[in-house]
Amino acid sequence: MGDSGASAVTGSAGIKVEQAGVFLGAVVTGIDLARPLDDATVAALGRAHAEHGVLVFPDQKIGPADLMRFGRYFGELTVHPFSTSTAANPELIVYDNKEGNPPAATDVWHTDETFRECPPMGTMLCSKIVPRVGGDTAFCSMTAAYEGLSDRMQRHLSGLEAIHDFLPFKALFSGTPEGRTKLRRYEELYPPVTHPVVRVHPMTGRKALFVNPQFTVRIKGMEESESRMLLEWLYTRTHIHEYQYRHRWQPDMVVFWDNRSAQHSALHDYYPQRRLMERVTIRGDRPVGDAPPADPAELRRYLMPPLTAFEATRAKRQHDL
Repeated sequence: MGDSGASAVTGSAGIKVEQAGVFLGAVVTGIDLARPLDDATVAALGRAHAEHGVLVFPDQKIGPADLMRFGRYFGELTVHPFSTSTAANPELIVYDNKEGNPPAATDVWHTDETFRECPPMGTMLCSKIVPRVGGDTAFCSMTAAYEGLSDRMQRHLSGLEAIHDFLPFKALFSGTPEGRTKLRRYEELYPPVTHPVVRVHPMTGRKALFVNPQFTVRIKGMEESESRMLLEWLYTRTHIHEYQYRHRWQPDMVVFWDNRSAQHSALHDYYPQRRLMERVTIRGDRPVGDAPPADPAELRRYLMPPLTAFEATRAKRQHDL
């Protein structure tokens, strides 16, 4: 589950990683992200990232090129299709929230971009201007959330899959014919995807809950009310304070979190103060579940068979003609 005692480790690359939270979070010092990193340092950071879930790098006076170079050590940078990227560097997202430009709905617990077939492995956020008060980011260990479940509940979740969609971003498209056409194009680019409810971390082998209220739509194959009840209960696991790490920003900080094992929520309590941040996102792999997909026959009991089971004999409807 975790170690309640603080620890400090100096790795072979000369960096210092000091545990900041019980279940996730660590502060990394002895490193300058404005300079290129050698392979040993990158490998040490990769291990620390997987182990702690959230890495905090204070006092990093870096520019966008430095942030993008740092991100590329860990994989290909992706372009968020619905965010405020820069024209010159579409991989770089700039959040400049202030009076007249309020923040988007990021104050909901979520894992970044799970509407993708291969969601990001990690996200890096660099603070430039922070509010005098407010604007923290809360993180939650979904590994601890899973490990805190009873054995019986873990068995119940094993092999379940969930559907994810970019629902919150659909409100960005206008109701005009042009807006609907553009929305349909993005719906074809990013159709709903299926991910395991319990994901196995590719580096640590530990299991984590992989559903979130921002992008998860339903449990695949399960009756709607039963699916909703289960998902709503799983979402409450992020409310357990012991599983959380709350990060208080200062200028020139870089935070690198693991989307495979952690969720986050960016608080909006600072508006209309200014909060200027730069972000890059690193491509991930397709999530792997803890067991083969559950047998659909075990997920739903029908009082009457669905119409879809009788495509050859059912009455035709107007849209079929």
